[in-house]
Amino acid sequence: MVATLYVYAAMFLQTTGSSWDLRTMWSQMSFLPRAVVVTLFVLSVYSFGVMIDRALMYSAARKQSRIFVQQVAGALKDGKLDEAIAIAERNKKSHIAKVVATGLSEFQSASQQVSDADVVEAAKRGLERSVAIVHAEMKRGLSALATIGSTAPFVGLLGTVVGVITAFQGIAASGSGGIGAVSAGIAEALVETALGLVVAIPAVWFYNYLTGRIEYFNVEMDNSSSELVDYFIKKTA
Repeated sequence: MVATLYVYAAMFLQTTGSSWDLRTMWSQMSFLPRAVVVTLFVLSVYSFGVMIDRALMYSAARKQSRIFVQQVAGALKDGKLDEAIAIAERNKKSHIAKVVATGLSEFQSASQQVSDADVVEAAKRGLERSVAIVHAEMKRGLSALATIGSTAPFVGLLGTVVGVITAFQGIAASGSGGIGAVSAGIAEALVETALGLVVAIPAVWFYNYLTGRIEYFNVEMDNSSSELVDYFIKKTA
């Protein structure tokens, strides 16, 4: 669809003998269309920044979680909680390590303050808080990505409307409805629409992909929390 819009714009420019020169088009734009282009450029840079940041974070979390799970299993089996916490500290980018470290710390702290009957409940509350905090941390930036994906086409549409108005002003100024009177405004409108779609489409795709990754991480954290609670119950039995 974006390619089609560019083809139509090029056809209009070729009809009037103009070349497909974005710099020339930029110099002929009024303030509002330029503001729309700048806004879309800023939104595009920000959205790609979020995509790259989240992708790197999720990749590191997945890799370190695999290492952490392998290393911490032996420590917990031997009842070495301090060693398990130390392993979690070495894998700070792992979402599972963050949750497990909080649960173990809460369990150790509660063991010295409350009865065995309340230790597990205290650890469980700590795990729930940790899961909520890690979930919010992993979702950081996704709401902005969703907003960009849903609003960028409308920002481009604003530029399109301005371009159409410019086209009609060209008709009024020339006193005729020939293609030469409207080509500049229509080409400008099509470019604004294309830019809005170019910004929105990757944002929507990556938002859906990253949301799916977060759901997977949530399942892993919930499963780890449940397994750790079972471990605490056996340890206090």
